[in-house]
Amino acid sequence: MARLLTENREFMTPWEPFREDAFFTEKAQRKVIEAALDSCERGAALPHVILSPDDPDEIAGRVTLNNIVRGAFQSASVGYFVGQRYNGRGLATAAVGDMKRRAFEDLDLHRLEAGTLKHNIGSQKVLQRNGFERFGIAPSYLRIAGEWQDHILFQVLNAQS
Repeated sequence: MARLLTENREFMTPWEPFREDAFFTEKAQRKVIEAALDSCERGAALPHVILSPDDPDEIAGRVTLNNIVRGAFQSASVGYFVGQRYNGRGLATAAVGDMKRRAFEDLDLHRLEAGTLKHNIGSQKVLQRNGFERFGIAPSYLRIAGEWQDHILFQVLNAQS
């Protein structure tokens, strides 16, 4: 993961929060992974890597169900990215589709949501291909690339719930 993030640092800069140099080290990524696995163990997240179709030993990206909330909400958010050389190959679309299936069939969630920067058309298409519908705008939602930026919010509901 550290190698993928380092190789894609410049590519990801416009879409990500500002990251210190230390974030891109194996040591820091080990901590990120440990925290994700701990969150998974508590039932609050479901982290996965996206494998390269060219080499199944190579990580092409990441997709995660975050903020899994039970009770009356039965909802989660989905986040994802693929490295630059994997863009446009359908990997993110397939990964989000798989996580949607897992969320609705395996976890019996009612709703998934995701947010994208207003100008991130590629990410919006990934969501739309998976049945997500735009439901709003969140002004100054996240600090991305050093600035508070608006996001378009999307959701998809579980037709079986």
